[in-house]
This record gives sequence, structure tokens and C-alpha cells, in this order.
Amino acid sequence: MAQLQEIVAFCDQRTRRAEVKDFDGAYNGLQLENNGTVTKVGAAVDAGTRPFEAAIAEGIDFLICHHGLYWTPPLPISGPHYQKIKTALDGNLAVYGAHLPLDCHPEIGNNALLAKALGLKKVDTFLNYEGNDMATITLGPMGGRAELAKKLQVLFPNTYQGIEYGSTQPKRIGILTGSGQSAVPHLLENNIDTLVTGELRQHHFNMAQELGLNLYPCGHYATEVFGVQALAAEIAAKFKINWQFIEQPCLL
Repeated sequence: MAQLQEIVAFCDQRTRRAEVKDFDGAYNGLQLENNGTVTKVGAAVDAGTRPFEAAIAEGIDFLICHHGLYWTPPLPISGPHYQKIKTALDGNLAVYGAHLPLDCHPEIGNNALLAKALGLKKVDTFLNYEGNDMATITLGPMGGRAELAKKLQVLFPNTYQGIEYGSTQPKRIGILTGSGQSAVPHLLENNIDTLVTGELRQHHFNMAQELGLNLYPCGHYATEVFGVQALAAEIAAKFKINWQFIEQPCLL
């Protein structure tokens, strides 16, 4: 058992919450309190009713969510949103949100951990937002585009997509988990012709052809499971409690 505020303070410090500005209206940090104690930590990509129900059923009373409860515009606590909040309150479930801080973190961020999972060496960052770079740059693998594609298919068997109009031997690879459309216009200026991301829009297929790019959208959800799991594991180790990932069947 651990104290809620001690875990929140650890999360705030570890994610550099105060240093990483999120999108206007987004809120990172403790979003919903419980009774003040934590016996088991959970990790989930989305703060949804079903993840809440699954977490409570597993005895989790502190849930870290990458996509938290509060965005723009704020939702009235009525209808489905009321039911979601009531589910958490009835189940004594505290909710902690960590969005951009868990995308760009150099150690436990989604980008960094995806690069590690692919065996790629990080060499730089790009795509600055309010003083922090959101995307990672790695060296290309020795086996070139074919090796990268094979590794992505193994890592994301249900969500892998390949749009291949760039080099067969990419030297620099951009990684931006989740939504990658903001990175595409800035690839070539950073000497990148290959991007691994979560989701794109239809017009990026034409951009890939016209600009000579390799684009690999492998699922918004699937590319953002890494950070919450890493943070939950660190909390569990520090406070000597168990943790569990609450998985959802999401192909988007």
C-alpha cells in the first residue's frame, strides 16, 4: 500500500509534467482522486468507461491513462461522461493523465520506447512544440527499409501499414507515435524520408508519392501503449506494489 499523493508527486516529477506544455485545454496530472491510498497500479491508453470497469475488476485503484479525461472543450458531467466518472468514484479509482509528457520523454516516452523496441539508435529530435521536441530521429537499420518493415509487422501484426515511396536504405527515421500528420511536412527539412507513426490521413498517401517518403502508420492506440506501461512499472518497483496493463481491442 502507498499514499496517493506520494505516487502523484513521483509521476509529476518523472514525467516532467510542469516542463512539458500540452495542447490548449489538455490537463496532465491527477484528474480524479480516490480515498488516498493505492494498493495496485494500472496502465491504459484511454480513460474510457470500459477500461475503468476492467481496472476496478482487477483491484486497481490508481490508473495511468495516456489520453485522460480532460480536453477542449470540457464535457458536462452528464450522460456517458457522468457514467464514466461515477464508475471511477464507485470503484475508488484514481485517474492520472499523462499525454505529451509521455510522448516525448527521453527514457519512458512512447517515441523512445518504440525506437528501443525496434532496435533503432536515437540520434536527434525534431518537431518543437512550446519548447520541447515531440518527435524522435533514429538511424536506419543495417537491413534498410525491408528490415524496418519486417520488425514493424512483428511488433504491430494487426495494425501495420506500409506506404513505401522513399529510400530502400533510409539513413534517418522519424518516430512520432499517435497522430503523425504534423510531422510529415517537416521530414525532408530534417533529412528524414521515413516516418513510423500511429495514424495519418488519406492525403498523406499522395504526399508520400510526391515527396518520396516511406510512411508507416501502425495504429494510434498500438503505438502508444509503451509509456503508460513503463511509468506504471516504475511506480510498482518504487512503492513495492503490483501493476497491470488494461488492454483494449483497438485497431485504430
